[in-house]
Amino acid sequence: MTDDTIEMFDAGEAETDADWLAIMDEIGEEAGYFEPLGKKHSAFFSDLGTVLLVSFETLPGVRGAGGAQMPLGYQIAAPRGWSSLSIVAHEPTWYRDNHVFGFFDRLIDDAFFEDFDRVVFYGAGMGGYGAAAFSVAAPGCTVLALAPQATLDTDKAEWDRRFLRARRLNFTDRFGFAPDMTDGCDKVFIVYDPIQQVDAVHAAMFRGPQIVKLRARHIGRDPQAELARINVLRQLIDAACAGTLNADRFYRLWRARRQHPQFLGRLVGRIQSQERPKRLVQALRAALEQVDHPQLRGALAKAEAALEKTQASQPAGDETPLS
Repeated sequence: MTDDTIEMFDAGEAETDADWLAIMDEIGEEAGYFEPLGKKHSAFFSDLGTVLLVSFETLPGVRGAGGAQMPLGYQIAAPRGWSSLSIVAHEPTWYRDNHVFGFFDRLIDDAFFEDFDRVVFYGAGMGGYGAAAFSVAAPGCTVLALAPQATLDTDKAEWDRRFLRARRLNFTDRFGFAPDMTDGCDKVFIVYDPIQQVDAVHAAMFRGPQIVKLRARHIGRDPQAELARINVLRQLIDAACAGTLNADRFYRLWRARRQHPQFLGRLVGRIQSQERPKRLVQALRAALEQVDHPQLRGALAKAEAALEKTQASQPAGDETPLS
């Protein structure tokens, strides 16, 4: 529920990172606090209610999202009267920094998380790693992680060559191997695309009765961006914070992609490159139900003609319904 009486803070006037840090310092004095964590991280706390959303974000992500240049966690939590704590990495650190470790040590010593009725850790990609890795600080919390890395330690994840510079970081000391840090959580929701093999292997490393794996085919390498494009990201985080998130709820939200022209367009493009005529026809028909476009009609006519020529020899596997 939205409370229209809550004042929403705004850092939209920031033109540089230094401007943003200065404005956030002023906002922190009113909202709760804004604290530098060394030179590479910052923490922003907004003290509003007994639900706490802990988000792991990046400075380029916060500033590049447009609008008020406020952390996503704050944008979602504040209108609902929830508190938020945003850990902002200024560069790709994977939050592997003694200043971040010390900050969470202090929160644990102060029993900070015990002041809240529900605590949710959220992040995507690097932020998903952070959400899972530091969730150990709040036993009983919920984690929502989108395509998280379990670790980038080469002994465990040499096969992930996407972030070669991050291999210089130490993933073997405190808060290191994210799956082990989630043992005390109530629920850990891992959203990933099983077609993205590297993300799927990371997801497979999260095990235990608290782990709920949410397989979202064709969500791609950036699930946060895709969920935002189909207007369900905030609903998903809302559900986690309200305690109503489960697999059924996620898949009901994920079905919204079937009515989203941009998603269908990208799906059509992928299927075209796979040379699967039956599936291409299905995708084009679904897209045309949403958007009547001459290019789509022409593509469908061409695909249907190609399908007629190959109907007799088409493998049975292409009968799979559009997903």
